[in-house]
Amino acid sequence: MSDSVEVIGIRGIPVIRPGDDLASIIVENARKTGVGIKDGDIIVITHVAVARAEGKIVRLKNVEPSELAKRIAEETGKDPRHVEVILRDSKDIIRMRNGIIISRTKHGIVCANAGVDASNASEDESVVALPDDPDLSAKKIREGIERLTGSQVAVIISDTQGRPFRRGVINVAIGCSGIQPLWDRRGEVDLFGRVLRSKITCVADELCSAAELVIGQAAEGIPVAVIRGYRYVRDEVPASAILRDSNEELFI
Repeated sequence: MSDSVEVIGIRGIPVIRPGDDLASIIVENARKTGVGIKDGDIIVITHVAVARAEGKIVRLKNVEPSELAKRIAEETGKDPRHVEVILRDSKDIIRMRNGIIISRTKHGIVCANAGVDASNASEDESVVALPDDPDLSAKKIREGIERLTGSQVAVIISDTQGRPFRRGVINVAIGCSGIQPLWDRRGEVDLFGRVLRSKITCVADELCSAAELVIGQAAEGIPVAVIRGYRYVRDEVPASAILRDSNEELFI
């Protein structure tokens, strides 16, 4: 545990374009704003920034919707071209209700619209899909930041997701590098000496939600946050380890 933690948004980062070097952009703007990058920092980056750098912008004018996409669009009230992109990035559709498509992505993530985001796409009639391999993306960015700064850091890629039984969205981790995303506390004892039998904390998700308090989702234009002071376990366990196996799923 840590006694205090700082969460600092990195201002000045421009709209990310395909091919941009995110590591360099983050390091440069952290330097300009006086935040810098220090040993032990955790860098949380929105998936849209990463996806844009990797060219995952899809222009809907170039998408030809399938008959299935057209039928789903009629049911949900969505643009059939947007639905087509969702279908292409999905393994299967889990639920459709109240205009919402819940699918399992190619990565195994269960979320709305396969993570295909129409907000912050910037180009007219465009959407942004998830990175192809968020864990690998996080690793490459971490290695770039460490090479440029000489500091040992962790990188987490975040996405905003809803929850089935609670209103409001929160940020969760879809990719990470340099940090153990799960804190397994089984076998520890509580204040009264009882042994913990099932407590596993997803610190990666908690850190993403903390970062969202300074990142924002609208016109703030802050896609990156530095979390400083949190003592984490350095590891290379992927964020995909957070996902439940099919035999552990409770509501699907």
